[in-house]
Amino acid sequence: MTDRLPVHVTLSSRERGFLRVLGDARKNALAIIPRICLRQPIVSGKVLRRFHMVQDPQALRHILRDAEADYPKSPEVLSILRPAIGRGLFTSQGEHWRWQRRAAAPVFSRRNVETLGPVMTRAADAACARLDAACSGTPAAEIDIADEMMSTAFDVIADVCFSQGDGVPQDMARHAIERYLAGAGRVSLFDFLGLPDWVPRPGRALMSGELKRLKTATDAAIDRRKGAGPSQIPDLLDLLIASHDPDTDRTMTTQELRDNVLTFLVAGHETTALTLAWSLYLCAFDPAVQDRARAQAQSVLQGRTATPDDIPALTYIRQIIDEAMRLYPPAAFLSRTAMADDTLCDRDVKRGDTIMLPIYALHRHQMLWDNPDTFDPDRFKDPRAVANFTYLPFGTGPRVCIGMSFALQEAVIVLATLLSRFQFTAIPGRDPRPEMVLSLRPAGGVWLTVNRA
Repeated sequence: MTDRLPVHVTLSSRERGFLRVLGDARKNALAIIPRICLRQPIVSGKVLRRFHMVQDPQALRHILRDAEADYPKSPEVLSILRPAIGRGLFTSQGEHWRWQRRAAAPVFSRRNVETLGPVMTRAADAACARLDAACSGTPAAEIDIADEMMSTAFDVIADVCFSQGDGVPQDMARHAIERYLAGAGRVSLFDFLGLPDWVPRPGRALMSGELKRLKTATDAAIDRRKGAGPSQIPDLLDLLIASHDPDTDRTMTTQELRDNVLTFLVAGHETTALTLAWSLYLCAFDPAVQDRARAQAQSVLQGRTATPDDIPALTYIRQIIDEAMRLYPPAAFLSRTAMADDTLCDRDVKRGDTIMLPIYALHRHQMLWDNPDTFDPDRFKDPRAVANFTYLPFGTGPRVCIGMSFALQEAVIVLATLLSRFQFTAIPGRDPRPEMVLSLRPAGGVWLTVNRA
């Protein structure tokens, strides 16, 4: 383990007014977290309305699990996401969310996720082929690994959703989704003011044409599949069409299917791609960790591409992934609204208060982690040693990410395969910058020198 620190966001110790907070939030949502959050269980204040930033594990348990219904997602987050992914699992609330969750839960059972392993193995092979081609005829190639991992993860989720090749054009889907997330996904003044969704947000209105075409193409793909019947080996769309609420036997409408397919297209590639990009950055940052991981991957795989059956033996690869998600959690900042008066950490919470959950600060909290800014995969050698509600890369409670096992399986398969075949070296002066726009992205990309191992 090196004594140097990987890239991180320098949190502010200055008080800021509304316009400064809005400006900081539009550039990088993590910039609004005060440095004191790294030492305190809760930090409260007022910018237009009262807010509380919560880092206390017991309070987080209360918000996300015990009293989850009293703390729904904030309107600001829903206003950003609903134009792109409608009212699927991620953005729906209350009973509409509950019945969709009951219906979709079997889709992500362990058996179904393992069945999707060959898709992930093929994508890992394709990524290796692209890197190998880039290295052809040269000792090494400089590659934006973040962009490469976005392509790899999108290939997986697109194939998982539409295995028959009857889905939306992948280039159109990826372009529309990534343009929306990178641009229109930034918080606006109207979001801060709490204006309703039907009031147009200028930045998002520019993307409405692309999103409309994507939704139309997705509806058409769903209708084609309903008419043709399921695949011989059911894919995600087949499973969603066949899903039903076990309490009411209700099935999803075309619009509900579309909203959930788009949700999985967005979340199903973003989380995994970012985790892989940050993992490879960290492996290049600490060559000793990379060498240890490569030795394990080569010993287990013996030149093969990884499969789900290999995952139990790839323990150190998984530790790297867990540590990457601690340092750079994809969902690094969550927001809730208090629907009832309450008490958190002996602090009075009023109905309507904004409850912010800075997961980035939780994962680097000085009272909860030893040397929190250092890269140390051995923190996760024994997962039982990690205290409850101190590590929440996928959230927790009833709304824990439904695709968690899917994302972790894919990440281990791809990372182990890449490390077994290639060496990744940092390029001086080209460190990524952690920047949160809905998700924690490496601004400027993750540029690494790639050699065949």
